[in-house]
Amino acid sequence: MAKMEKKRFRIGELSKKLRLESSVIRFWEKEFSISAQRSDGQQRYYTEEDYNKFSLIKELLHVKKFTIAGAKKELSSNNNEFMIKVVPSKLEKDIIELHKKLIKLRELL
Repeated sequence: MAKMEKKRFRIGELSKKLRLESSVIRFWEKEFSISAQRSDGQQRYYTEEDYNKFSLIKELLHVKKFTIAGAKKELSSNNNEFMIKVVPSKLEKDIIELHKKLIKLRELL
């Protein structure tokens, strides 16, 4: 049976998935008021929703070259046009990645 996709990520896993340093994630966590869940040992855990938020922030800051203040404004506004453009492109990338994984799994059978 195939392994289910993980819904929680430790900061190192999230860092690799986003291709960002852990310090950047911690900084954005503070700047954009993203609350990571904590384990009993106080280790940060991030949800799939958190991953999506960080992906949007990365898109705004690194691709669209927004300032932090501009990104905050964009995220807090009711700008549905931005969400309509960015979220589908993110989903498209995820679908392509899943398709590649399925092809690899079929080759193993």
